[in-house]
Amino acid sequence: MSATAKNLQELLRQMESTTPGIEASAIVTAQGLPIVAAMPQTINEAIVAAMTAALLGVAERALTELPRGKLQQITIEAENGYIILKGAGPNAILTSLVKKSANLGMIFLVMKRYSSQIESILQS
Repeated sequence: MSATAKNLQELLRQMESTTPGIEASAIVTAQGLPIVAAMPQTINEAIVAAMTAALLGVAERALTELPRGKLQQITIEAENGYIILKGAGPNAILTSLVKKSANLGMIFLVMKRYSSQIESILQS
């Protein structure tokens, strides 16, 4: 694993350990390839990466057809929690699986901060 990947992996672990409610996270490319992930073994990171890219594609298409400006984040609320996608630079997305009981305001703030750090690492 490269030094960049190790730094990103550590960042994900730090985000999860210091933020109540984040159960798993990954950094993936806009094309659907995993960069790094901190996922339980029961979750396939390749599927998370592919689904992230698919969701991003649909959201960008919607914003083209229904002009609302630049995409900031995607939040999916489900019966058992949330899937949140946040851009982390021109070609990376931070994806987190979040518990239903989580404080979403705090999660959004944390993901914004960490996505900026991810972007910095990827640009260096």
